[in-house]
Amino acid sequence: QVQLVESGGGSVQTGGSLRLSCVASGNTYAYNSMAWFRQAPGKEREGVAVTLNGGGTTVYADSVKGRFTISQDNAKNTVYLQMNSLRPEDTAMYYCAATFIVGVVTVIPKEKEFGHWGQGTQVTVSS
Repeated sequence: QVQLVESGGGSVQTGGSLRLSCVASGNTYAYNSMAWFRQAPGKEREGVAVTLNGGGTTVYADSVKGRFTISQDNAKNTVYLQMNSLRPEDTAMYYCAATFIVGVVTVIPKEKEFGHWGQGTQVTVSS
């Protein structure tokens, strides 16, 4: 069993920054990939960024490339999402997820591939 707890969400103005954190506990050997998803009201949950093998590989959604950075502190079993140059369209509930991937990752896996989820942290960007 893996437990994930997100934190760091909040309200910022356009152009601001936030740093989200996700701490994993339980059987941390049950995953080798952690990801951030987000879901805005009325929209499907979408993948934002994913790491594989302790952050050795990172993949980003096109909408956040150059603005968001996913990183992982393996000693703390924590994954971060540094979000810069935030836009109103980034407003969403952000969820941390974990899974075990066999092979290489070049795109963010689908939501269904992640069996471990946090409760989410709200990010609101106002104009």
